[in-house]
Amino acid sequence: MALSATNAEQVVAVLVAARLAGVSLETTYADGKEPTLDNEVTGLAAIAKAVAAKADASSDFYANKDEIDQWMALVDDFTPKGKEGALEKLNSHLENKTYIVGSQISLADVFVACLLPANFKQAILAGGKNEHTSKWLQAVMEDPKVSAVMDEVLPKKELDAAGEAAKDAKKAAKLAEKDAKKAKAEAKKKANDEAAAAKAAGKAEGGGNSKKAAEAAKKAAAAAEKEVELISALAAISETPFGAKKNVKTDMLSQYHPKVVEAAWYEWWEKCEFFKAQNGTDKPKFVIVIPPPNVTGTLHLGHALTNAVQDTIVRWKKMSGYEALWVPGTDHAGIATQTVVEKKIMKERKQTRHDLGREAFLKEVWKWKEESGSTICRQLRRLGSSLDWSRECFTMDDKLSAAVNEAFVRMHEKKLIYRQVRLVNWCCTLKTCISDIEVDFMELEGTTMLPVPGYADKVEFGCLTSFAYPLEDGSGELVVATTRVETMLGDTAVAVHPEDPRYTAFHGKKVKHPFNGRLLPIILDAELVDMSFGTGAVKITPAHDPNDFATAKRHDLEMINIFTDLGAINENGGDYQGMPRFEVRTKIVGDLEKLGLFRGKTDNPMRVPMCSRSKDIIEPLIKPQWWVDCTKMAADACEVVRDGTLEVLPRQFEATWFRWLENIRDWCISRQLWWGHRIPAYYITLPTETEEYIGTNETMDRWVVGRTYEDALEIAHARFPNEEITLTQDPDVLDTWFSSGLFPFSVMGWPNQTADLADFFPGALLETGHDILFFWVARMVMMSITLMGKVPFKQVYLHAMVRDAHGRKMSKSLGNVIDPIQVIEGITLEGLHLELQKGNLDPKEIKKAEQGQKEDFPEGIPECGTDALRFALVAYTTQARDINLDIQRVHGYRTWCNKLWNAIRFAMMNLPADFLPTAALGAAEVAALPMAGQWIISRLNKAVAATVVAMDKYDFATSTTAVYAFWQYDLCDVFIELMKPLVQATDKDVVYGVQNALWWALDAGLRLLHPFMPFITEELWQRLPRRAADLVLVPSIMLASYPAASEEWAGEEVEREMALLQDITKCLRSARSNYGLTLKQKTAVYVSCNSDATAAVVSRGALYISTLSSSSSVTAVRDATLEVPAGCAVSIVSEECSAYLMLKGIMNLEEELAKLDKRKGDTTKAREDLDKRMALDNYKSNVPKSVQAADTDKASKLAGELATIEEAMAAFTKLKLEEAQGGEANGVPEGADESLPPTSEGAVLRVNVASCNIKKIDLKAYGIDTAICQVCLECEGQHENTKELRGLDPTWEENFYFRISDPATVKVTAFFKCGGKQIGDKQTYPLDKLLQNKPTFKAVIVPGGKADMLFSATNFGDSEAPKDDDGFMDFL
Repeated sequence: MALSATNAEQVVAVLVAARLAGVSLETTYADGKEPTLDNEVTGLAAIAKAVAAKADASSDFYANKDEIDQWMALVDDFTPKGKEGALEKLNSHLENKTYIVGSQISLADVFVACLLPANFKQAILAGGKNEHTSKWLQAVMEDPKVSAVMDEVLPKKELDAAGEAAKDAKKAAKLAEKDAKKAKAEAKKKANDEAAAAKAAGKAEGGGNSKKAAEAAKKAAAAAEKEVELISALAAISETPFGAKKNVKTDMLSQYHPKVVEAAWYEWWEKCEFFKAQNGTDKPKFVIVIPPPNVTGTLHLGHALTNAVQDTIVRWKKMSGYEALWVPGTDHAGIATQTVVEKKIMKERKQTRHDLGREAFLKEVWKWKEESGSTICRQLRRLGSSLDWSRECFTMDDKLSAAVNEAFVRMHEKKLIYRQVRLVNWCCTLKTCISDIEVDFMELEGTTMLPVPGYADKVEFGCLTSFAYPLEDGSGELVVATTRVETMLGDTAVAVHPEDPRYTAFHGKKVKHPFNGRLLPIILDAELVDMSFGTGAVKITPAHDPNDFATAKRHDLEMINIFTDLGAINENGGDYQGMPRFEVRTKIVGDLEKLGLFRGKTDNPMRVPMCSRSKDIIEPLIKPQWWVDCTKMAADACEVVRDGTLEVLPRQFEATWFRWLENIRDWCISRQLWWGHRIPAYYITLPTETEEYIGTNETMDRWVVGRTYEDALEIAHARFPNEEITLTQDPDVLDTWFSSGLFPFSVMGWPNQTADLADFFPGALLETGHDILFFWVARMVMMSITLMGKVPFKQVYLHAMVRDAHGRKMSKSLGNVIDPIQVIEGITLEGLHLELQKGNLDPKEIKKAEQGQKEDFPEGIPECGTDALRFALVAYTTQARDINLDIQRVHGYRTWCNKLWNAIRFAMMNLPADFLPTAALGAAEVAALPMAGQWIISRLNKAVAATVVAMDKYDFATSTTAVYAFWQYDLCDVFIELMKPLVQATDKDVVYGVQNALWWALDAGLRLLHPFMPFITEELWQRLPRRAADLVLVPSIMLASYPAASEEWAGEEVEREMALLQDITKCLRSARSNYGLTLKQKTAVYVSCNSDATAAVVSRGALYISTLSSSSSVTAVRDATLEVPAGCAVSIVSEECSAYLMLKGIMNLEEELAKLDKRKGDTTKAREDLDKRMALDNYKSNVPKSVQAADTDKASKLAGELATIEEAMAAFTKLKLEEAQGGEANGVPEGADESLPPTSEGAVLRVNVASCNIKKIDLKAYGIDTAICQVCLECEGQHENTKELRGLDPTWEENFYFRISDPATVKVTAFFKCGGKQIGDKQTYPLDKLLQNKPTFKAVIVPGGKADMLFSATNFGDSEAPKDDDGFMDFL
């Protein structure tokens, strides 16, 4: 029989069923809508029945034939396009059953189980109302016969090539293969050319560089090979049909390539509907809506941060058992979109929107949206965002538009929306009003020239212009001062303080306007006028100043508008009509001077209001608009935060929340645009009225609001029952933030009572940047409480703002705005420059931006990949602090991805192809693991616990640190290294144990990391060996469960033991580094232990120590004097033990001492030069603090380096002496004759210094802040230092060795050093004095002709020096 299927689920279901039924079957893929069998039978139900009919009569899988056939006829119901309620029916049927038919597994079970889509399986396995189906599905997939057939069927090649786009994929694959061959040939030629060039260069230089030429050729060949490997891999991936699962049965590449790893996974996730949230499940809900990006633009790194954080949370919640829904959407961005399209049609057709007309223009906007609006969605997919695309919304689509209409009507009915003539913030460039929070303010200290859109020359701001108004009766003048002299054309009064004695005589009089003759009353107003400011007389311009507007209301003054919507003077400006407002500013001053009324200018600190979008200067204009009364709404929004209903995180933003909402003003929601939600308000015009009323001479009671035109007409007729009326809809649209404020519930289908609204509202979290706390977050809360009676979400998490590596705000003119795709794919410097040309920057700004790019990205931006970018952004995220994003750090995480890649490569090399881990990892399984395995599982457990606790708090810096530390420092640096000798063991149980520990650590580690790095974790998780049935139940890592901490995994004792072994390893590595040992120079190690327990731990971990420290052997000893052979250098690990590193025979001591001596000289000179510079008189006053700090740090490092060098030299000197003596330098050489008298030939003096007391030294008197000191000895030109000591340590002692010529004349000089400086005076002692303290004189002669004499002196100090009460002699 031959099956022609259209997807992988069909192949699996039919193949498995056929094998179990004993039917031979071949499979192919076709583009048909339905699968077919032998080109005759069509449809799954018919195929199932046909396969069953061919079944072996004796097959257990086809018992109860008739009943099985009934269920086989229903198999279509369980596919993605199946019937609603099929799962419920199955669950009910299985209530008291193990299998669908009978008491054993049958073909009905196999068909239904295999055909279930992955998201159905997840819903079933979640339990809840699917409890019976869940038990059944697990029983089917774990059945030995089914599992065995699954293992046989799933790896088949055709399954990895499943999909509806198979033909297209084959074409693409052929092209890719052709490209790969071409690239391979080019890469090979390039490598040969480079090798030849390098060889020629070596010959040209006389052959001296032939080795370098060979190395260059080798590198070129390796690079070419890797390039070919990458191209071949990409060619292979291109065979994957769109939406099909990537083939991961191929060999892993030699290194990590983001292009290869990230390809195909997202399309597969999306096609399998892994992102889709299911209605009606019993899982706890986690709902979040995307802050809808503007449809006009592309995502920048700020958006990337938002989406990286949100996707991390959503994936974590989904893996933690939640029904997680993340709703995608875009915002219509009224002003921004209309501006873009207006510029487009002007550039292409030289037409304005008014030339086109409203309907035609809106068609152009929709056309542009369809063509360009998908860019953001592509970027979101590229970032790996697990958005439920089946619920994607656009704020102008029908569903959300209906919600906007309904919200306006209901809020109008509640008297929360009203129309009134008030001052608005008018942007002359955009030709619309904007809300208060869309106004930025520039602080000026005094007179400043600023650029203004539409003006060739800069405009003067920050100065106070004074001029005189002549009194009407000619008896004098009244001098006023203003920062906006052009507005005097609209003055309707002059105000003075009623108690100002300067103007008592002016009360009740009028002044005359010099340009239009208008008489302006002098009014008394104590609320407005500050007698100390300016002249104490204030000009009143009610139509163009908020304070003057309020004053006019109090005094019933006329309000005269003097500006057009374009910012020119209108008909009320007389001779100035038609002139731009800021040109009038200059002309009026000149005209006042001519009239003798100008009184001068003075600097005036001020705040200049600017449109946040256009950067134009805001002009207050008086206009009738629709407003939202925010008083009660804001109070409610404050209360829900106070009572804990809504949590604002970080909490420091609560104060900002209250401050803004408690001082909120009513919100103007009218916008003079065409693109947006047209306001559902209609103006009633009676038959006798012919002129234009809206916005000019309108009467407020003529406005009606309705959900539809018909509703409005009905209301209008009720108001004017006997009139023939005309309704005209308000031409304005609503503020974009009005529709965005409804987003959390409008996307769920409100005002309709939908399943989504019932299941997924209110949401759990709103995550966004703190910059839109008031633009969006507060409005959502206010509108949700008003319209839904509840908050839209339970928590608000505000992340930081992304800045560049220098802490600067992202700005196009600085050239530091970065598209996340540029970081993911990489881009050259030239490419960055080209991107600047695509924007609207002027040439000067482009030049400035290019310079910024050259400084920040001289080599361009390297390819980092999505996972590295996401991890860096999330790792950077600390609550409320700005993020200074350094691309080099992002690239560092790309390098780290290579470490993860190699960890799995290692696993694949050390886990057999048929390896299966234990089904569970409980206490018994953990106990069966070797020590290293128990340790890594315990470390994993701690990482899991730390990550989950941090994620619960949205503490992403801590969570990423915990995950990173586990992978980097525990798994890769330690465990994988420890594994290498263990997998070679002869004991199979040990080998399986360490393999099992590795598998569990990798599997759980990948699941732990997945929310942060979705692509690489999916790729690597899929490559780990696992049971085929497990992959059917959990086909993707994003559907796997998130690791949970377990007491059964905790191993405090094994961690303490491993900590000791790691301390020993670190000590040995440090010593090896100090002594310059290479990895190939493996040495024996002896660990002297202070207790039997410590020795036992070291013995058990000897293999681990030797592996991690590159040692040939590790031996635990209890008595170093007796058990450690000569030739070892010692390092103190802790109070528990010391490590002895065998150096004898490993190194040429003379050569090493010569190298160290040169290093010491160079380091000493560098330190002395630095000390001289830092000691200069003007150093602290002239050198920047940052440089001083760097110098101090450098001095400390040089001191540490010197100490390390001197310690190594002391150790090598000691070893050299031992070699000369043939035994230990601190004892009698083996075979020495102790009875012989001393001689003067080649004597060696040993001085033993023990427990020196440095308490009495006043270090601060010497300018020393550290208590770290050294005892220094000099003898006959030789110099030795002790190790660094911290204060008094009664347990230490050290030996010093000096070659001497004549014991009778020997003198030893001693002194202290602290912080690299000598303190106190040097003390010199003759040898006989030293020996009087404690005469332990021994004279020995080494057999073989060398007569070495060994002298010993203990407790240095003058014999007459008094002893301290601590029993130790003071050194100084």
